[in-house]
Amino acid sequence: MVAKNSSVSVIKFDAVKIKTSESLEVIIGQGNFTVKTIDDLYACVFQSSKDVKFGVAMNEAKPRLTRVAGNDGELKKLAGDAALRIGAGHVFVIYLRNAFPIHVMNSVKSHPCIACIFAATSNPCEVIVANTALGRAVVGVVDGTSANAIENETQKKERRELVKKFGYVPE
Repeated sequence: MVAKNSSVSVIKFDAVKIKTSESLEVIIGQGNFTVKTIDDLYACVFQSSKDVKFGVAMNEAKPRLTRVAGNDGELKKLAGDAALRIGAGHVFVIYLRNAFPIHVMNSVKSHPCIACIFAATSNPCEVIVANTALGRAVVGVVDGTSANAIENETQKKERRELVKKFGYVPE
């Protein structure tokens, strides 16, 4: 039992499911200065990949709005809906088509208003959110299903061929 006027509060956890697919990438992170950062994130993504279609949304702690930008209506709606369901202040969601997170991550991560990236994935994912009397906070992200084996030599070869197909040279 918590004493009245105590500095201790009860925390409740939720798992917020995020829409993903093989053709739909998502980046989830946290920053600050939302009123400016939403437009800066737009510029970061737009300038990073010429063919990218995207939607960006970011939750502003005051006045408690989800700000949305992007160049694709469907992805803007997905990003806005996901950010609003997460509900934590200063959290942003970026949905991408025709690009992988690796194409935009350096630009996003190097922005001075970005504090962290929780996930960048097309895997099924859930955002673990803590609810307190003050508000909501992202605790972490479940990114995909649990590993159940160590890759064999055939799987290693297949992985390296896929990386080459994407234009990267493996070790």
